[in-house]
Amino acid sequence: GVLACALLEVLAFRKERPSSIELIAYEIDPELAFCLEACLSYANQWLTPSQIRLQFTIIKSDFVLDHAEVLERTQRLFTEQTTGGNAGSNAFDAVIANPPYFKIPKSDLRARAAAAVVHGQPNLYALFMAVCAQLLKPQGEMIIITPRSYAAGPYFRRFREHFFAVMRPESIHLFGSRRDAFNRDNILQENVILHAKKIADTKEIRQSTMVQVSISDGASDLTQVRRRMVPLIEILDLSSRDKMLQIPVDDVDDETCRAVRSWPGRLHAYGMEISTGPVVPFRAVSFLDHDGLSPESHVPLLWMQNVKAMCVTWPTAARGKPQHIKVSSQSMPLLVADKNYILLRRFSAKEQARRLTAAPLIAGALGSPWVGLENHVNFIHRPGGTLTQHEVYGLAVLLNSRLLDIYFRVFNGNTQVSATELRALPLPPLDAIMEIGKMWLSTASTVENIDALIEEVLAFIPPECLMETV
Repeated sequence: GVLACALLEVLAFRKERPSSIELIAYEIDPELAFCLEACLSYANQWLTPSQIRLQFTIIKSDFVLDHAEVLERTQRLFTEQTTGGNAGSNAFDAVIANPPYFKIPKSDLRARAAAAVVHGQPNLYALFMAVCAQLLKPQGEMIIITPRSYAAGPYFRRFREHFFAVMRPESIHLFGSRRDAFNRDNILQENVILHAKKIADTKEIRQSTMVQVSISDGASDLTQVRRRMVPLIEILDLSSRDKMLQIPVDDVDDETCRAVRSWPGRLHAYGMEISTGPVVPFRAVSFLDHDGLSPESHVPLLWMQNVKAMCVTWPTAARGKPQHIKVSSQSMPLLVADKNYILLRRFSAKEQARRLTAAPLIAGALGSPWVGLENHVNFIHRPGGTLTQHEVYGLAVLLNSRLLDIYFRVFNGNTQVSATELRALPLPPLDAIMEIGKMWLSTASTVENIDALIEEVLAFIPPECLMETV
């Protein structure tokens, strides 16, 4: 009831106070429901001197399942301004929530009901957001604390498409640290507080529409929040396919995003593709070995732990990570030919200095005609051809740069680096990428001067980048 009480307090101190408030609260845990009732009873007494009458109802059932039929109307979801079924008599003026964060299986009744707004294995918090948006009146307001993961990525694309068709962000607060905001929970991503208003039509979003963006490391420094106003069209492009919500927190982010978005290239435009390593360890246990005779009976197996910035280290003594994979007719579909690749980690450590970690893998470097790539490694390649060394080194340098690290962090707040996001990543002209690679190879550069090299070729880099090292 903490959030509800905070909202009641705000309403009580308004110049034009309401005479009565009807509060519907959901709590599925019986013990917490008991505490909630005590909390709201006290709030009712506290409001009495303000001449505000509080009528509250505590519903001890599953919020999403109670309103599942709202989500089942797949063709009309988020397009009607009236609600039906269980929500018919409850068109709300405001919603405030901190929903549970966990994935649910596709077989879950809630997941099946939400098929119109989620793809893949859904996270329960997004279903809460979907239902809450549908239950609001026009001009109704939502304040919700969730992970940031819905802002980007393919699994939430359908959700973003529907949600932002009717909900206009008014303000966004970002907890910049993945650890400090909710340090009791094992949350591997940044968290956000979204304040949004329900709109009748996206035409209500004009060029002049502004959003307040604020940031703190966690809850402990909320008194020192940094705030700024940002044009909505710069953080949410509703005309794009992915409709990613970007959260630039300072002028450096703004400048970087404008520069990167101006780049004309993409991987596909340059005849490149990104794929995920085909070796899924628990499905290939019989082929994995800690020792092996390469290339006669085994070939190298590369894990995420083998991929460092601008360097592939093999073999490595990472615990529980066999460094060889047997060669057989059954394992051949899991192997890739020995060619030039850029390898990328699919996940970053919680507080890793750079979100992207990329390394060149040059044909012949491992002395084997085939290579195994574990499922937590993405690799960039040229289908039906081969990447040149200048392309490989140039793109690897660029991906390890602070420039792309800033850009990536603006829209990605979790530990995962998806192939879909990298396919959509803007790239400078291919000639510039190759020039970066040529300079890297000819000057014996190190990871410490990557950003200076990028600035020399691209003639742009945020000033603060030159003061940092990887």
